[in-house]
Amino acid sequence: MLGFLVWLFLLFLCWPLALLALVLYPVFWLLLLPFRLVGIGVEAVFELLRAIVMLPSRVLGR
Repeated sequence: MLGFLVWLFLLFLCWPLALLALVLYPVFWLLLLPFRLVGIGVEAVFELLRAIVMLPSRVLGR
């Protein structure tokens, strides 16, 4: 019985946090989207540089 009361107490306290997270998640996703796009671009540049540096060894047969 005590466990059920603790569960009800946590349910009562935590539902506002869950609702807030549900509402704010899309906002944070939209705010972080430009950083993800920049990260994809930087990763592509590093892959290009890696391919350019490794090209002679690939041409000469490792």
